[in-house]
Amino acid sequence: MKPLGKIPKWNSKIAYAIGLITTDGCLSPDGRHIEFSSKDKKLVETFRNCLSLKAKIGRKVSQMNPEKRYYRIQFGDVILYRWLLELGLMPNKSKVIGSLKIPKEYFADFLRGHLDGDGTIRVYQDPIYKNSQRLYITFLSASMKHIQWLHEEIISSIGIKGFRGTPPRIFSLTFAKQESMKLLPYLYYANNVPCLQRKRKRAESFL
Repeated sequence: MKPLGKIPKWNSKIAYAIGLITTDGCLSPDGRHIEFSSKDKKLVETFRNCLSLKAKIGRKVSQMNPEKRYYRIQFGDVILYRWLLELGLMPNKSKVIGSLKIPKEYFADFLRGHLDGDGTIRVYQDPIYKNSQRLYITFLSASMKHIQWLHEEIISSIGIKGFRGTPPRIFSLTFAKQESMKLLPYLYYANNVPCLQRKRKRAESFL
């Protein structure tokens, strides 16, 4: 594995990778190692490509459910690690993460990574209007502060409001069909942007 060795310059791939780290990534307390894991191997491969990593993709057992195994990539890069700290990420971030320093011009890429890491696109047949489909896009976080920040940034960037949910363990930000149809072209502004293809295909008919 060859570390980046210097502070990365902002681009769509870096911003997307930070979105993935924000949701399903982990900064080790050792001040050096960064890990990203997912049940989807293709997403881990995309993450590796975005950061031009040489590290191998392994497997790990879920602590919550020992029967589940996830794909994982881990690498050491002190400079990148410290840069991520400056952006607002930290070890054991899940419940305490708040706002992040993401440039406006790359917020769409970051948000797409956030969605691919820990969000959902739901498309299903409308039970009332048989010729219509329902569409919902949801972002998730265990931190209320982070969901609040995400909400404010989306309002500022796209002008759509959505609605927040506050269940006992997880916080959500959801957009219904009309607002989702404004959000999708913002997220997938080009055909070649890094993304989880199966998630994009789910919403392709609305693009």
